[in-house]
Amino acid sequence: MSKLASRRIVVGITGASGVAYGIRALEVLMQAGIETHLVLSKAAELTMTYETDIKPADMRARASVWYASGDIGAAISSGSFRTMGMLIVPCSVRTMSEIATGVTGTLMSRAADVVLKERRRLVLGVRETPLHSGHLRTLLQLSEMGAVIAPLVPAFYSRPQSLEAMVDHTVGRLLDLFDIETDIVKRWKQAS
Repeated sequence: MSKLASRRIVVGITGASGVAYGIRALEVLMQAGIETHLVLSKAAELTMTYETDIKPADMRARASVWYASGDIGAAISSGSFRTMGMLIVPCSVRTMSEIATGVTGTLMSRAADVVLKERRRLVLGVRETPLHSGHLRTLLQLSEMGAVIAPLVPAFYSRPQSLEAMVDHTVGRLLDLFDIETDIVKRWKQAS
């Protein structure tokens, strides 16, 4: 992988609850010097208004480059645009289902499909509970296709003192899956 591709990642944020994870991932990636290519679903923009005071324009400003969800011709829709892979956080059930079935009607699902076909890392921070059998079959199918399923589940061994600390730990663990080292994860041996 080229040096540039090793410092470039696609970040998708869907309309599932938990946009704080996506926001924090963009901030941490910027601090780590990683070039980010952001795609927000239309539902993500709506969810942001419910869960945060951040406007879509402010979210886009946190990314190196951003794309409209309908821009199927964007750079990230091509396998020739090299990246480390893609992180979708939070990932809605709708988005995971589109990816699993190969439906590429939006830039989000197209970019994820490209990541899978190019055998790059696709990490899905799935945010849904409870799950029915159809969800579980879809998650298994995605795992068999090469995606990493990383449900947004807080860890308590780190003894978080705030909601922000819980979000940081989860985001740090998601970025671990791309071998991106951050200082926001309290490692197991450091938990005491």
